[in-house]
Amino acid sequence: MKTRTLLLLSVGTALAILLAGGVLLFQLSGQQDAVEPSQVGDEVVVGDLSITVLSASESSDFFSVEVTLAGVDDPSTDSIRLVTGDGRLEATSLPAEGRCTTITVEAQTCTLDFGLEGVASTNRTLIVRRGDEQANWNLAS
Repeated sequence: MKTRTLLLLSVGTALAILLAGGVLLFQLSGQQDAVEPSQVGDEVVVGDLSITVLSASESSDFFSVEVTLAGVDDPSTDSIRLVTGDGRLEATSLPAEGRCTTITVEAQTCTLDFGLEGVASTNRTLIVRRGDEQANWNLAS
């Protein structure tokens, strides 16, 4: 190939990349704003789940969140996570008195316990995702 052909191909490729970047910026500008944090005590509906965060406390081993859950039968609480500065934590699924291990149609008040082993950060954000919907609570200690 001639040098002129290679230069034209590189200019064409650069224009295609520039056009793709412009299209991406246009798509990003139309997205919704970030999810605003919910307040402790407010009932929030996330997809098919109704959740009310009642309180939060921390011990040396666990971060515990007392909640009222209702609306759907789900054999796990996988849609509820605690995000810290060190990563995402799943609720402990080991059965214990008063601990949430499943979600039921009937309203239940129970505690979600998140193990804090290896967590140094004091940031605590509870995130609930059901389908395309999400809610979060800032629960920093």
